[in-house]
Amino acid sequence: MTSLAGQKPRRWAGPGFETFGSIFGFVYTFLAGNVMLALANAPLVFCLALVADPVASWPFFLALSVTVPPSLAGLFTAFQALNDDGGAVKPFASFLRGYARNFRRAAPLGLAAVALLLFLGVDLVAVRSMPAAAVLVPVIVVAAAATVTVAVLVIAGVVLLPGARLKSLAKASLYLCVQRWYLSLAMLVLLGIIASAALLQPVLGVALAPAPLLFVVWSNAAFAFHAVLRQD
Repeated sequence: MTSLAGQKPRRWAGPGFETFGSIFGFVYTFLAGNVMLALANAPLVFCLALVADPVASWPFFLALSVTVPPSLAGLFTAFQALNDDGGAVKPFASFLRGYARNFRRAAPLGLAAVALLLFLGVDLVAVRSMPAAAVLVPVIVVAAAATVTVAVLVIAGVVLLPGARLKSLAKASLYLCVQRWYLSLAMLVLLGIIASAALLQPVLGVALAPAPLLFVVWSNAAFAFHAVLRQD
C-alpha cells in the first residue's frame, strides 16, 4: 500500500509488560474505557435498557449506533496511550483527547457505515422471500460484514496514522480486510460477542464486556497496519 508508505506509525510493542504497562494501568484503562463508551453512547445504551426486543427495532438501534465510531476512536487512543505510558496512563483524558481530535473524521465515517448497513439490512429483508435468496442473502451478509470490518480498521488507522488521508486509510483497510481475512473473522466474532452482551444485558454488558474485547480488536488492527507498512 504505497499511499501509506510515507507515514510513520507510533510504535506498537509486542505483548508483555511493556505493552500493557502495570496491572493497575491495564485494568484502569479497561474500566475507564467501558465508562466512557457508555457515556459517549448514552442514547443507545439507554434505549437498549428500555426496549424489550431491540432486534425487532433494528433500524432504530442501528441509527443510534452512529455515535459508536467516534467513541471507538477515543477508546483506541486510550489503548495507544496505555502502550506509550504504561502505569502512568490517564485513560479518561486520553479518551477525551482522541474523541475530540478524531471526531471530524470518525463521525462522517460512522454516518456512511450506518447508512450502508441500513441499505443492506433493508435489502436482506426484501430478498429473503425471493427465489434467488440462496445466492443474494450470503452476498448481502458478506457485504455487511466487510462494511463493519473496514469501518473499524479505518478508525484504528486514524489513531495509528493521524497524518494519513481518510481515502488512503479506507483503501488500506479494504486491502487488509481481505488479505488478513482471519483477523477480520476474529474481529467480527469479538464484535458479535459485544453486541450480544449489550442486547441481553445492556447495563452489565456495556459495563464489563467491550473494552477488553476491543483491546484485542485494536491489537490485531495495529498488527495488520504495521505488517502491511513493513511490506512497502
